[in-house]
Amino acid sequence: MGREALGKCPVCNNETTITRITCEKCNTTIEGRFDLCKFCRLTPEQKLFVDVFIKCRGNIKEVEKELGVSYPTVKNKLEDVANALGHKSEEAPVEETNRKEILDKLYEGEISVDEALELLKG
Repeated sequence: MGREALGKCPVCNNETTITRITCEKCNTTIEGRFDLCKFCRLTPEQKLFVDVFIKCRGNIKEVEKELGVSYPTVKNKLEDVANALGHKSEEAPVEETNRKEILDKLYEGEISVDEALELLKG
């Protein structure tokens, strides 16, 4: 089994496209321009969250326990995945959502104070 296709370019962070598909059994090769599914474009962290969320059948309390994070962090991670899949929320203004997400990442130790301040400046 090969490696997982990268959904984002590691150099410029732009979305990638698959140009060749090969069958390992019969060695058939198809060349063209193939888009990745929207789930393939998630970051490894987002994929892990989706896996845990599904494993826990959407029970946020169970997701909290499994990941060892707070309720707001689970909600933010869910919002992040939903946004990455193209489902934009209309509940809160984007600025407020981003601000809360940055503060939660700071609280969880995922980013430093300096990084948080820089992100909050916009």
